[in-house]
Amino acid sequence: MRTYLFLGSFARFSDVSLLLMRLLTGAFLIWGVWDNIVSAERMAEFEAFMTQFSFPAPHLFAPLSVYAQCICGGLLVFGLFTRWAGLIMAFNFVVGFLMVHLGDDFRAQFPALILIAVNLHFAAGGGGRYSLDRLFD
Repeated sequence: MRTYLFLGSFARFSDVSLLLMRLLTGAFLIWGVWDNIVSAERMAEFEAFMTQFSFPAPHLFAPLSVYAQCICGGLLVFGLFTRWAGLIMAFNFVVGFLMVHLGDDFRAQFPALILIAVNLHFAAGGGGRYSLDRLFD
């Protein structure tokens, strides 16, 4: 009865759900910055956005954030250096949250907060069974 009440049998899917979460998050990170990588005009727009929100040195930190998201997104997809990728992305989105979304309502804050929470989960838990990290355990 307890197994049915608490759905204990679903625990066997935890590595599959972690893989799905890594794949979706990594793909989202890459998709979200790809236009900045392939277009100097889009990168300039991102620098202007950062300037508007008083980020320091946007000409330096815009490309740094974009390439960090792309590289960490790829690392998450493959489950390689998952803890580092999660930690770097959590930091990246905490900074973005504080600089851009702090004064927003909860609905507007939610995407950034979810990205922070998911990446902290990756930093704490690693890539799981279906990751390249597993080869180095």
